[in-house]
Formats: sequence, structure tokens, C-alpha cells
Amino acid sequence: MPTFDQIVIAWQKQAGRHDLPWQNTRDPYSIWVSEVMLQQTQVASVIPYFERFMARFPNIKALAQASEEDVLTLWSGLGYYARGRNLQRAAQQIMAQHGGIFPRHFNHILELPGVGRSTSGAIAVFAWGEAHPILDGNVKRVLARVFALPGYPGTPIVAALFWERANQLLPNRDLEAYTQGLMDIGATVCTQRNPKCEVCPLKLACEAHTLQAINKYPESKPRSGVRPQKEFQMLLVFNGRSLLLERRPAKGIWAGLWCFPEAETHEDPVTVLKMRWGVQTQLVDILPVVRHALTHRQLIMTPCRLTAIGRALPAGLLWMDVEDIAGAAVPVPVRKIIKLLG
Repeated sequence: MPTFDQIVIAWQKQAGRHDLPWQNTRDPYSIWVSEVMLQQTQVASVIPYFERFMARFPNIKALAQASEEDVLTLWSGLGYYARGRNLQRAAQQIMAQHGGIFPRHFNHILELPGVGRSTSGAIAVFAWGEAHPILDGNVKRVLARVFALPGYPGTPIVAALFWERANQLLPNRDLEAYTQGLMDIGATVCTQRNPKCEVCPLKLACEAHTLQAINKYPESKPRSGVRPQKEFQMLLVFNGRSLLLERRPAKGIWAGLWCFPEAETHEDPVTVLKMRWGVQTQLVDILPVVRHALTHRQLIMTPCRLTAIGRALPAGLLWMDVEDIAGAAVPVPVRKIIKLLG
């Protein structure tokens, strides 16, 4: 019977993905950008963002010298915005510490902001063919099911066992095909829900399949209660076809992005805008509630439509045409609210 790595490699060469925009290259920069974008985001969503990002920032120098707002504008809608900020910080670090050349050593890659062990390993594999294991969410799921690995892999002890197994399985040939194959099987066959066990190349070797316990692996994070909710008002201040936007602080949710001013649910929007920003307004109406799920909290937003009296603004605020907002550095909830306006 073929070994685990032989099965994965053979399947990838025959049925895996070969034409993604970041494949068929040894360029560490494009591989790095793709790997960061793929963190917690599906391939189909990443492709258009990757193509636009690479067209605008074709190399490390271009990314390092760009404004943060330009970077976040191209990242807007992809979520987990710290990834975009870390990409630029890392590009600036490469310029300062490595002369603009992407670091070759695994540990130096690991020192870059936003790069963990799995991302560093993937870059080393695809750019230079080095033998390093990866352990993203898809690979964890494949290993957990095939070898019936117990425990929640988000805990340090269990994660260490997963890394040990991943390292033991590394082949001494075709590392790129093996690594890509593991990711492809997890993404397209051994999916979290409704896995396609009938066509999985690892079916005969899969302990979870033999035990008829696919849904038990990997073990889920222990529940700590209901996801907390945050309720607040989003203040849509109009001046003709322009809307008022506020630049979010450098830290916290949606850091550095442009967003509508906010108010607590019990506060009067007109008073908040006048006292906090010195903006005179009149309340027009209240729009339907918008819900948006973050990783650790549920946002419940009530959009309030107001009309501004005058256009003078303090620092940190700007007017932007409604038609331009979707293409700006704004978070997904702002896009959702804009759609409500029609």
C-alpha cells in the first residue's frame, strides 16, 4: 500500500490545483502575499484581492513605500485587517534589515510581522523547496481525521503533537506537490462540513472514516458561552451625496480604516455629533438594523441617517461621495450599510 505522502503527492499531480495566480513561481514575495491573504480566508475570495494587490504593489519596495491607506483600501472587504498592516510593516522591515531582498533563512522569515511557523514553512517550501511542515486549518483537519488525533489543536500541548506528526510525515521528494496536496485535499475534499469521503484519496488510510467518526475530528474549541454582542449606532451624516467618515484609531477594531461615526444606543445622535465633533446635524430617519459577526463578538448596528448643516470639519473627518465609499479603505459593515441606501 502506498505511504501517506505518496498518496498525497500522486493525487495532487493528478487532481490538485495547479493554476492559482500565485503558483508556478519561485518568487518569495508573491508567495508570501498569497499565504498571508489565505490565512482564515478561502481561495475563491483571495484571488481577486491578490491580483489587484500585486498589480498595485508588484514588489517589496512598492509595498514598503505605499501609504497605509492605499494598502488598506486594497485590503478592504477581505477582513482581518491586521494582516494588511503587518504585510506593509514586514516589507519595511525587509527594506531596512535585508536590503529589500526577501530573507532566505526560515528563522528570519519567522521574524517578520504577521508570519507564523506555518506561513514561514509554506514560503520556504514553495520558494526554495525546503523541507518544512505546515499546519494551517485545512492541514490540521486532514491530519486529525486520517490519524484520529485527539484534542483541540488550538491548545499548546495538542498543537505540539500535531506539529510533531506533520514533521514526521514530510517526504524527501516532491515537497511542493506534497504541501500543496495537503492544502488542496483539506480545502476541496476533506472539508469541515460535508466532506467528500467517497472521492478522498486518503479514505482507506483514514482512521476517522473507518470509525465512522469524521465529524468528531478535529475536536472543536471548548465552548465558553454565547458570543458577546455589541450594540451601537452608526451615524450616516449626509451633505448632498457625500457622507461623513471618521478615521479609526491605530489600534482596536478596524484600526486605520474609514468608518461612520458611532454613538451608544442610548445616546442622541445629534447631540453626540455636536459635542464630540462639533458637527451640526438634523436627524432624518432610522434604517434597519445591520448585524455583522466578528471572530469573538456579534455587532448589532443601527444606522441613523442625518443631514449636516454646513461642511466644515475638524481633523480626522472627511466627506466622501457615496459612490466612492465602496472602493475606499472601509470595513465590511460600512459596505453593508451603503447597500441599504440603494
